[in-house]
Amino acid sequence: MGKVHDLALTLAMEADEAAPAMATADGSRKNAALLDLANRLEKSARRVILANRKDATAAKKAGFSPALLDRLSLDAKRVSAMAEGARQIAALPDPVGRMLGGGLRPNGLRLSRISVPLGVILMIYESRPNVTVDAACLSLKSGNACILRGGREALASNQELGRLIALSLKAADLPERAAQVVGVADRELVSALLALDKLIDLVVPRGGKGLVKTVLEHSRIPVLKHLDGICHTYIDASADPALAERVVLNAKTSRPSTCNATETLLVHRDIAAAFLPGCLAALAEAGVEIRADPEAGKIAEKAGVRTVAATEEDWKTEYNDLIISVRVAPDIGSAIRHINTYGSRHTDAIVTASLAAAERFKLEVDSSSVMVNASTRLADGYEYGLGAEIGISTDKLHARGPVGLDGLTTYKWLAEGDGQIRE
Repeated sequence: MGKVHDLALTLAMEADEAAPAMATADGSRKNAALLDLANRLEKSARRVILANRKDATAAKKAGFSPALLDRLSLDAKRVSAMAEGARQIAALPDPVGRMLGGGLRPNGLRLSRISVPLGVILMIYESRPNVTVDAACLSLKSGNACILRGGREALASNQELGRLIALSLKAADLPERAAQVVGVADRELVSALLALDKLIDLVVPRGGKGLVKTVLEHSRIPVLKHLDGICHTYIDASADPALAERVVLNAKTSRPSTCNATETLLVHRDIAAAFLPGCLAALAEAGVEIRADPEAGKIAEKAGVRTVAATEEDWKTEYNDLIISVRVAPDIGSAIRHINTYGSRHTDAIVTASLAAAERFKLEVDSSSVMVNASTRLADGYEYGLGAEIGISTDKLHARGPVGLDGLTTYKWLAEGDGQIRE
């Protein structure tokens, strides 16, 4: 444990030393680093992909599921998307130094509340190497230093990306250690880092439920997280069937391994017999396993669509795969109760032509993102115009939903006077 503890302490101390320079860096230098990184990613795409192939080959031999392999894999399109993400973040307004409030007190004291960086962010994540670039860019733009610890399955990919990030920081005359990609997959290192609450200000775990639980159990540092992505799509009685089917198919099949994919389909009883046969057939044709409640199962059976009987556990499960649970809801109230009972407060959607139904759903569903006539897959930093995200939070304190630049800042009060004292 001695060497591991020493490494954790070194990483945290170097990040802590880099943090003040990042906090006071002007926007032009931070943007220069991001734009330089975008160019380097494009020029080094082949090298990044070759490193990723080493990881993917090892993961296949280790028996990774298709969903996990998809999360891990990079191609030219995904590398290009990382570069575009860096450019988008560079184009966003600087979140540091914004005036958030204040005013003049009766005694003449002038108050200002301004945004400031958090300091040092520890990011712990699995599989997706694109998270390395997203997290580094968001941390740097928001004036923070970061320690990035990806999974062992993406070690070669992350090391290559970390090399490019360091080069871009150096080119912009910013501390190279402001973004450190950890090259050690030892789990004891994570435990050692989570104990350094005097040097690290925020932990963001991004991955499976097991990872998040482990971080929560061991961290002395505040954690920004979501445990599950149990997302729902509810089809209201007034929904346009063609629009609803398109939304459901996208929400389930466009990328089922992500936390914003729909896991449960709820359908109002008044539209179930007309809507479900076509929608379930389309889902089955796309390779989706359908786990249905008795009422939905009977409708599917009449339409010749094979289903599996849903259990109580299905309503509580994030599949991250081509599986969906289906329930017929007697009315919108029962659908909302189901969502608030079984959901994870991540993202839930209604498809409806009724303004009253949409307003009720928006008001009563207690989730970090609520969609009306749109796919749950849109709950994402890029789609929200945040320029990527460091993660999605289902907490209610500090930040909620996709967490971009604003979520990586806090604020401080400035008070200016001319001799005022407390009477």
